[in-house]
Amino acid sequence: MRTESEQTIHLKDYAPTPYRIVSVDLDFRILEENTRVRAQLTIEPREGTAPGTALVLDGDELKLDSIAIDGAPLALAAYLADADSLTVVEPPLRRFVLDTEVTLLPASNTKLMGLYRSSGTWCTQCEPEGFRRITYYLDRPDILAPFTVRMTAPVALAPVLLANGNPIERGDAGDGMHYAVWHDPFPKPAYLFALVAGDLGSINDHFTTMSGRRIDLAIYATHGKEGECHYAMDSLKRSMAWDERRFGREYDLDIFNIVAVSDFNFGAMENKGLNIFNDRLVFAKPETATDANYHGIERVIAHEYFHNWTGNRITCRDWFQLCLKEGLTVYRDQEFTSDERSRPVQRIHDVQNLRTSQFPEDGGPLAHPPRPDQYREINNFYTTTIYEKGAEIVRMLATLLGEAGFRKGMDLYFERHDGEATTIEAFIKVFEDASGTDLSQFITWYLQAGTPQVSVSDHYDEASQTYSLTLTQKVDPTPGQTEKQPLLIPVRFGLIGPNGSPMGWSGVTGGSVRDDLIILDAPSMTLTFSGVANRPVPSLFREFSAPVKVSTGLTQDDLLFLARHDSDPFNRWDALQTVSTTLIAEAAQGRRWAEADADALRQALIDTLNNPDLDHAFKALAIAMPSEPVVGRHIGKDVDPDAVARARHDLLTTLIGPIVEQLERHYDALTVPEPYSPDAAQAGRRSLRNGLLSLLTAGSDRGAALAAAQYSAAANMTDRYAAMAISAHYWTDQAQALLGDFRTSFAGDPLVFDKWLTASAQAPDDGIIERMRAILAAPDFPRTNPNRLRSLLGAFVMSNPVQFARKDGAGFRFVTEAVAEIDKVNPQVASRILTGFRILPTLEAARRDTGKAALEALKSQHQLSRNVGEILDRILAG
Repeated sequence: MRTESEQTIHLKDYAPTPYRIVSVDLDFRILEENTRVRAQLTIEPREGTAPGTALVLDGDELKLDSIAIDGAPLALAAYLADADSLTVVEPPLRRFVLDTEVTLLPASNTKLMGLYRSSGTWCTQCEPEGFRRITYYLDRPDILAPFTVRMTAPVALAPVLLANGNPIERGDAGDGMHYAVWHDPFPKPAYLFALVAGDLGSINDHFTTMSGRRIDLAIYATHGKEGECHYAMDSLKRSMAWDERRFGREYDLDIFNIVAVSDFNFGAMENKGLNIFNDRLVFAKPETATDANYHGIERVIAHEYFHNWTGNRITCRDWFQLCLKEGLTVYRDQEFTSDERSRPVQRIHDVQNLRTSQFPEDGGPLAHPPRPDQYREINNFYTTTIYEKGAEIVRMLATLLGEAGFRKGMDLYFERHDGEATTIEAFIKVFEDASGTDLSQFITWYLQAGTPQVSVSDHYDEASQTYSLTLTQKVDPTPGQTEKQPLLIPVRFGLIGPNGSPMGWSGVTGGSVRDDLIILDAPSMTLTFSGVANRPVPSLFREFSAPVKVSTGLTQDDLLFLARHDSDPFNRWDALQTVSTTLIAEAAQGRRWAEADADALRQALIDTLNNPDLDHAFKALAIAMPSEPVVGRHIGKDVDPDAVARARHDLLTTLIGPIVEQLERHYDALTVPEPYSPDAAQAGRRSLRNGLLSLLTAGSDRGAALAAAQYSAAANMTDRYAAMAISAHYWTDQAQALLGDFRTSFAGDPLVFDKWLTASAQAPDDGIIERMRAILAAPDFPRTNPNRLRSLLGAFVMSNPVQFARKDGAGFRFVTEAVAEIDKVNPQVASRILTGFRILPTLEAARRDTGKAALEALKSQHQLSRNVGEILDRILAG
């Protein structure tokens, strides 16, 4: 059943609008019961527009109160208006002012798109198509105009009035009302419009740019939360300085504001000069925020600030180009965090995220190219393919061109396209022009879905001292793309000799190699290295130089050799993960490991812990066992989540049993002294200590007591939450009590409640579904808040395969029932949760059948939004 119209939008149908908007003047009268919006749009026809061409503006759940052109009201026959559009039948074929009024009900806008009210504060979210819920408009990213915004509101309810740009006027409006006028001189698309009105506290600071300009900075938040905004402010100032150093980008307005709100569909939004943030990515103090929270705040603050140039000053021509701004800006925020913290650790985190979220997307029914050629609901394309794979494509471009070549291309991009709405093709063209490099094959990364698979084989000839390396690439068919083209794949590499040192060579034939980089641009390539004195172990895709899956003939001994000797930290980590994943996957399929294999892996873990040259954060990642979802993806098809869980537990107990005392000594030695700091050094120590606690809890009887003791003694949220979450994940005897105490201790803090929800959702016991039902049914559970819903249901579908994919279908049915209810108030959140069903094709037959039955029931028994309907149909067709 469907209630919303389904229309597929195609890239091939793109055409400029016959009219363009020259400037926008908005007047908001904000009252408790409603908000009146008057829009004065200065419009002119484009060259070539024929007389009598209608002007069609977008709307969404709007009701027109009045309409005029150049001050003269229009007759009824001159226009057509409904909730979804406004058509002026025959506008003047010259510049004119279209004047419209609508009345909004922000308090009842549960979709959280357009203008809505969150905890008493009026705020907006307009990306991608929310502005049409505010007023009738050409709501497309290629319509750029300067905005002037006047807001009038009751002083008592909204003493703070904010919009894009710079403030130019404010004053008393009588009858307890006041007003403010803001002007943004930089032409922008409507998706970057923002407005905030409410009773908010703030912290204030300033930043001096490289040209000596003073920029006033402010972060607004609920009264009483101002003290939790200082890390966000520090992150903002560091981001501004980094963008000047790394990319030469100086901020352009006189003021930069951030507002934290509690009800928000996204993490944050880069509206020009007025970023609106989900409060979970602003608020932080040691008692309630973890090291991961601090890291997330730093990175997302940077991401939204960097959008000022890669997204705002240069924006997308159409939504098919979404990767243009998001992939590039994710790359930039990854680089910022790498420079601020540990580059190897950040790279591993980025790849973990890619493999956990994007690879499954690329390999299942929801696969799509980074630059798709069609969509039904654009909100469903804010995906890890757009963001994370998009960032990897930019990183490959930087790898191919080198640091100087990439910076030269970025400088030309800013120079050539500033103030424009542009395309992926234009982005690639500037790098071709700046470097003289042919990138016609490289652009295929944007146009083709699926994760490339690279197979590697090698041969060493001792007599001739030659070493041959053969690389073969392929991409499996994906929905709508059965034929795949070979990609241009940069392969960073090194050859390691028997003593662990790098090996050189005197020459190479058979392909393009420069220094430490192989350019794989054919379906298959064989490189022959001459002058190689001994058989080497190849270290390939160093720094994860391309987003591919790699299969090699490397043995466990070879991988453990790399884990000890590879100079590339990423490949050291990846080698250990590959060994662990393979042992668990084989055991889950009935082929238990040999004791010698477990002994060798155990020794590698101990060697990693004892290596003084490795930092704590890296060690924490290196000793962590792959999660059940990671192992399931390695198996690929006919996955039995119960068998995977048993095999993982078995390996952990086998590895940890003989070394419990050693691990405990390491754990005890890593106590971090007070006072708490979120800096990389302290966070690294806590990360390793909690990683050891996880191993001890999973693999020994003593770990549960250690976790309970750490929980009780913890002086910061990082250690307290880790102890509780580890206990819940392994469902120790103490888990229920710790969850109960945590819930009681932090009952008044919604963001800490989210942590409790996530830990609760990951419990593997059979009682979890009924407990989650009870949580959702509680009278005080905020069922319209995206953070609460994602923390519980999102964590369940993504991180608890044993219970989500139960053979009896109870997990699937629980989620589809919840999605049906959430879809009634917030389709975006509902559709995101439903994407968890993308694992269905990988499961064994009985689970696939129960999952599909749950989805079919959802489809047949409920009236669904476009958001949920599209995801549902794509999964069922997969």
